Amino acid sequence: MESTLKMTENADFETLLAAVRQIATSVAAVHAKDVDTNARFPQETIAALKSAKVLSAPVPREFGGQGLGMKQLGALCAALSGACGSSGMVLAMHYIQVACIARHHADNAFFKRYLTEIVETQPLLASITSEVGTFGDTRSSICAVERKDGKFILNKQATTGSYCAHADAILVTCRRDESAPKSDQALVLVRKTDGTLTQTTTWDTMGMRGTCSPGFDLVSSGPEEQIMPVGFGDIAAQSMVPYSHILWSALWWGIANDAVVKASTYVRGEARKNPGTVPHTATRLAEVSVQLQAMKNNWQAIASEFDEIAAGPDAAEKLLGIGWALKMNNLKIGSSETAPQIVHKALQIVGILGYKNDSPFALSRHYRDTLSGSLMIQNDRIAGKSASMLLVFKDD
Repeated sequence: MESTLKMTENADFETLLAAVRQIATSVAAVHAKDVDTNARFPQETIAALKSAKVLSAPVPREFGGQGLGMKQLGALCAALSGACGSSGMVLAMHYIQVACIARHHADNAFFKRYLTEIVETQPLLASITSEVGTFGDTRSSICAVERKDGKFILNKQATTGSYCAHADAILVTCRRDESAPKSDQALVLVRKTDGTLTQTTTWDTMGMRGTCSPGFDLVSSGPEEQIMPVGFGDIAAQSMVPYSHILWSALWWGIANDAVVKASTYVRGEARKNPGTVPHTATRLAEVSVQLQAMKNNWQAIASEFDEIAAGPDAAEKLLGIGWALKMNNLKIGSSETAPQIVHKALQIVGILGYKNDSPFALSRHYRDTLSGSLMIQNDRIAGKSASMLLVFKDD
């Protein structure tokens, strides 16, 4: 029975991976330049992902989803991001929100029904964890959710809201109630019909332009049952942080990998011009391939470790531990700093053809997109937290 289930799960994954690769080639890559140039949402790619039932990949099989693990989800994000970094980031962020619901619904009737709805209708989920006045601290909220007559009322001023204007629902952090401290947070599902978004800033950025992440003022109200039954502190530590750092690392690797693929194609072309000789750029290619492989091995190993921990009886204890938190911080910092280094080396290999935006070897978008990594939950902030933890952590 277990062997049959494993074969079915692998078949589902291979089917989805093939679909994502096809979408990456025939849809995402075709529109990537326009998405980047005009800082517009990659609507064609997301529509194709919905049609192929890719958005429900993290939903457990008991609710009709594919129940894919972290390593498999990372592979999907990496495959898409090589063609369009913004599309890959949107998919990763959506998966993060779905995972939060799937792993923390606590047998809540509404959220169990909503997981089934995700499979049936493929809604795109976004999140709002930033807030004006918290200075980038996602584990702190000023706004509070109000419960009244079976409904919630939640208003929030967000500094960023990635693709929120294009999402079907948003998971929003807030204080548990008006008397709760800033760190006692709840997570609320706000459907598109539950409120209004008023854009407050622009999104004219260096990279990841298609994620469309300006600031918003949110005014919302809906059924009280849409408040997650588990506190955000546990959700963040056990799901949001690991899914974010691992899936982001996977997609940054996907972008870097595509840059190296372009460099490889260029080097092979140079070799064909002079049969029997090895281009000097081939040595640089060999060097960058080492770094690329190490980056891949790192995120895949940690993704596999997460899948193993998540399936065990003491998952909560391990995922809330200092050792795991340090591992997440190290992965995020390492991958976000390595990806642009790899793209830079690919650019040095390709030369001027990688620098020109109208070249088939163009690497400008890859470079700019990967530079965003160190700023997403800024590495200095993460390193500071790691420094504090290392003072008390004893590695067994």
